[in-house]
Amino acid sequence: MTMPRAEETAADRRPLHARIAADLRDEILSGDLTPGEALPSTQRLKDRFEASNATVQKALHLLKDERLVVGRAGAAVTVREHRQETVRPADFGRPAAPGEPYPWLTDAAARGRQGSIDLLEVAEVRPPAEIAAAFDLAPTGTAFLRRQLLSYDGEPAELVRSFYPADIARGTALAEPRKIRGGTPALLAELGFPPRHTVDRVSARVPTQEEYELLRLPGDLPVLRTLRVVRSDGRRAVEASVMAKAGHLYELRYEFGS
Repeated sequence: MTMPRAEETAADRRPLHARIAADLRDEILSGDLTPGEALPSTQRLKDRFEASNATVQKALHLLKDERLVVGRAGAAVTVREHRQETVRPADFGRPAAPGEPYPWLTDAAARGRQGSIDLLEVAEVRPPAEIAAAFDLAPTGTAFLRRQLLSYDGEPAELVRSFYPADIARGTALAEPRKIRGGTPALLAELGFPPRHTVDRVSARVPTQEEYELLRLPGDLPVLRTLRVVRSDGRRAVEASVMAKAGHLYELRYEFGS
């Protein structure tokens, strides 16, 4: 009697090579497989996952595309010194001190990285429904969009779309296609709208076409998507942002006191 293959009996309907990559990816990101350590041999992986040589190689190719492992034909595949970054969102909402750069750039320098921000678009738009709801806009209301791509050492890290109420942004640097020294939190504070309360809603989503292209994503991995609403005095929403970063390269750290 011929026994069914693992591909035919698994409740997980993903292709077997994707499931193998998922398990190995988790072991790499959790630290069970450390940088410089060789992955188990192809034979051991074949036995562990009841897979063919070709299927194992397809799984390893995915991890190479994600820059998590390195290796070549005939040599051991090893875990790369991967660059999963721990991001503390609370560090970037505060206004920069006068004359200081945006805190995200300061943090990049502290990590020994070269941070850069590319301003892709500034426009007055009808915002997405979740942004319009945060601003309590009328059906025909508009907001100013500032779309930016944040990079570490020339490699894209985060796509940010920030929106500002038109009556606040119009006639200010928020509506102009140029970078803002110290970042928008500092400018909002100067305009009389200091950030008082911030709420993040974080989810994992399949990337949009724009996110896939601009973040140079390697495959079907999810992005970490954050919807951030910043409120000033009187609980007025003065900034709402949608931020996306590669889910396999970043984790968010939140701390809570008793």
